[in-house]
Amino acid sequence: MKSLKKFLVILVLPLVAFTAAHKFYVSVTNVNYSEKDKALQITSRVFIDDLDKLLQERYDVKSKLATEEESPLADEYLEKYLRAKFVVEVNGANASYNYIGKKYDADVVIFYIEVPNVDLATLKTIQIENEVLTDLFDEQQNVVHFKVGKDKKSFVLVKSRTKGMLKL
Repeated sequence: MKSLKKFLVILVLPLVAFTAAHKFYVSVTNVNYSEKDKALQITSRVFIDDLDKLLQERYDVKSKLATEEESPLADEYLEKYLRAKFVVEVNGANASYNYIGKKYDADVVIFYIEVPNVDLATLKTIQIENEVLTDLFDEQQNVVHFKVGKDKKSFVLVKSRTKGMLKL
C-alpha cells in the first residue's frame, strides 16, 4: 500500500506541476443569424491579459484594460486590430461589419460585432477568418461556433488554419 502511494505521488506530481505552469491561449466566437434584424450577430470572448500584452507589443500602448487607468486609446487600437485580424465573408465576398463595442466579464473582453443587411433567403456561405492573437501566441486557438437557423457548425482555428466556413 505504501509503495502504491509513492507511485501515485510520483505519477501525479509532474502532471499537477505541468498544468499549473501551462496557460491556455483561446478565444471563443459565436456567430448567430438574427432573423428579426436580418444580420449576423457576432460575439467574441478573448482574455484581457492577452489583449493587454498584444496592445503593448504591437502598438506600444499600455492599455490596462478593465481598470480605472484604462488607456483612452484602447478601444481605437482594439477595433483597428480586430479589423485586421477578424474577417467575415458572406457568399464569398468580404462583408463589412459594425464594431459595436466591448464589455468586460471577469477575465475576458467580449467584443460585439454585427454584419447588417444579410438576407437569409440568399445566404449560401459564411466564412470567418480569425487570426486574433495568432501573431503573438503560436499556441493560440480561436474557437468559432456558427448557428444559422437549424444549421450549426464549430471550428478550432489555429495559426496554420485561420478560416472556417458554414455552408447552408
